[in-house]
Parts: sequence; C-alpha cells; structure tokens
Amino acid sequence: MRRGLRYMVMLLGAAVLAAALGTLVPRPFWPAARAEGEGTRHILVLKNPIHTDIAVPLDDGVRRRFAFLADTGLPIEAQEARYIVFGWGGRAFYLETPTWSQLKIMPVLKALTLDASVMHVDATGAILEPHPDVAGFDIDEEHFSALLDYIAASFRQRTGEPVVIEDAGYSTYDRFYEADGHFNALVGCNTWTAAGLRTAGLRTGWWNPLPVSLWWSLRLYD
Repeated sequence: MRRGLRYMVMLLGAAVLAAALGTLVPRPFWPAARAEGEGTRHILVLKNPIHTDIAVPLDDGVRRRFAFLADTGLPIEAQEARYIVFGWGGRAFYLETPTWSQLKIMPVLKALTLDASVMHVDATGAILEPHPDVAGFDIDEEHFSALLDYIAASFRQRTGEPVVIEDAGYSTYDRFYEADGHFNALVGCNTWTAAGLRTAGLRTGWWNPLPVSLWWSLRLYD
C-alpha cells in the first residue's frame, strides 16, 4: 500500500516537474528572425479550460488558400466573416462532446490514451480584444505564410483533397475534417497549437499540454 502510494506521489511529482519545465524552458531558445520591411498579420490564440485554437484573419488570399472549406459548405465567403478558427484534437472527444453536459467516459479515456485526430474549423465574425481568453500576435508575411502551410498540412488528404466528416459540426458555421496524426495525453490540441505558433515565429514552452502552460509561456517569451 505504502509502495503504491509512493509511486503515485512520484508520478504526480514527475508530471508537475515536466509541466513546469515545459513552460519555463523556451522553444526555440532564441527568437526567430523577423523579415524586415514587410507588413504584419494579426493572428489570435483562443483558449478555454482544456483547449486552444488559432484564429487567422480572413482576406482574399486566405480564402483562396483554403477554398476547399467553402467547397464543403463553410461560409468563409460571408460578408460578416472575419476569422477562420482552426483547432486540432481527438476525434471521439471533439465529435461526441459538443457541450460539457454531454461529457462521456469513453471519449475521455480515448483522449488520455490514443485516438484518431480531426480538424475543427469555424468561420466567425469579429473577436473581442482585449479578452482574458484571447491573445493576439503580429507576425510578418513570411511567417504568416508558413503558419498557413502548417495548418493546411494538418488536414488528411484523399485523392488530393481534404476529407470532410459528414453530418458533424456544432452549428452551420463550423465543420470537422479528418486530420493527420494521433491524439493522446502527451501530444494533444495544445501541443498542436504551440507547434503552429513556433512555425509562425513565436516562442512557446518546450512542452505545453495545457492551455494555462501555453498561455504562461507566450507571456514569458512573446
């Protein structure tokens, strides 16, 4: 009994230490070089207690880059649309938990072990800033293009086209798509967001499995 309790305490301590180091140790160690003489793009990171998304401002270039979203019925051409919000996550949890009141044990277990992944994409209007759950960053055009490439590469392709998941979505303004990679407790939605932000020239913690650790690292280094 005591030995089991000791192991549990050791595991908990190791998890806390890993989360702390993952927040405090920057990745990359040195800031990325910024292109000089170019305009900037304002991207947003959105969070809730367990999940983060990346919001990309809509313009004609972004609409062309993600034209397949419009082909699947996502209203990115709507006059009131201002951002596309991208998130990567576990298939079971995403699709079976539209609200907290519908939380089930199996999606949680799959999220903690191993699950297929999906992309969730939402077309939205203006997003309020400042807001405690919204962080904004200005990046140059080169890093903005790299971020779009990173997001596009996260969609699983079939015969050269991303695969929409039929009859899945929370409203008329969002869609789900098959994604590359597998979701688990160590590699989840927030590590996907962090990797995207590093592609965009920002620095994060070395390992950010939770929104709060990603938020703290962004405040420390960007």
